[in-house]
Amino acid sequence: MQSAVYPGSFDPITNGHLDIIQRASRVFDNVVVGVLHNPNKKPYFDIEERVEIIRKVVEPYGNVEVTSFEGLLVDFMRTKPDHVLVKGLRAFSDFEYEFQMAMMNRKLDESIETLFMMTGNRYSFVSSTLVKEIFLLDGNIEELVPPLVYESLKNKKERSLI
Repeated sequence: MQSAVYPGSFDPITNGHLDIIQRASRVFDNVVVGVLHNPNKKPYFDIEERVEIIRKVVEPYGNVEVTSFEGLLVDFMRTKPDHVLVKGLRAFSDFEYEFQMAMMNRKLDESIETLFMMTGNRYSFVSSTLVKEIFLLDGNIEELVPPLVYESLKNKKERSLI
């Protein structure tokens, strides 16, 4: 069985991320969405919230699982049966950064392969950072995130105003 890991912070998961997950789930027998817990960052959703939201969003894909991790990605990869990373690319600037990361991961563990997938054109400009910024400034992001994510963002914002 060939499986792959799609890592990221997913704060929040966007339709661009979902595009990559859906397509990777057609290529691989199993896709693990690895949600990074970075203690040096202050995410909008905590790690448990992100994992739960993503699990619900990817429910239609029977071969996708969601788990969290912290620390080096190569250490997380060593806990998985196959050593294939899936990375989504939106623009050439993403490639430069992701290429550097792929080479570093390969230096740390030669068994890790990285597969780059281009995000669909309609999501090539979408990033979690932009989505959060637009949302917090009361802009419309409904076409950029799954409905559950939009509702979760609204509920979290309402709770923080109380």
